[in-house]
Amino acid sequence: MSVMGGMNISASGMSAQRLRLDIISQNIANVNTTRDENGNAYRRKTVVFAEKDMRPFGNILQYTTASMGNGVKVTEIVEDTKSAMRRVYDPSHPDADEDGYVTYPNINTVQEMTDMIDATRAYEANVTAFNATKSMALKGLEIGK
Repeated sequence: MSVMGGMNISASGMSAQRLRLDIISQNIANVNTTRDENGNAYRRKTVVFAEKDMRPFGNILQYTTASMGNGVKVTEIVEDTKSAMRRVYDPSHPDADEDGYVTYPNINTVQEMTDMIDATRAYEANVTAFNATKSMALKGLEIGK
């Protein structure tokens, strides 16, 4: 793997974690949103990652014999339809149903903050790996002096 390959892998990780942080921030910002553009309560969103697959046909043998990665990519952003929405009794709220309950998003702020810390740590790890790769490249250039 080349030096630039290592930097590209770290950069893809930083980009993916930045998008994850954006989605987490969006979830936290909408914790009390009872109506979206379709008139429904906001649903929590999560990011799905997968390994980048950018290998040309000529490198298939090398890829299968060596364990080198290509980085990470975001495959999709999905809505959480499995966890239940919060229902709060508030008959005076404009979005209350006929029983007086308001449906709030399925967002747990503690879970979102935990995910944010995890994404921040992963981003920092990618920055550290990027800087280490850059440092090795600079030391390699100094060898020829």
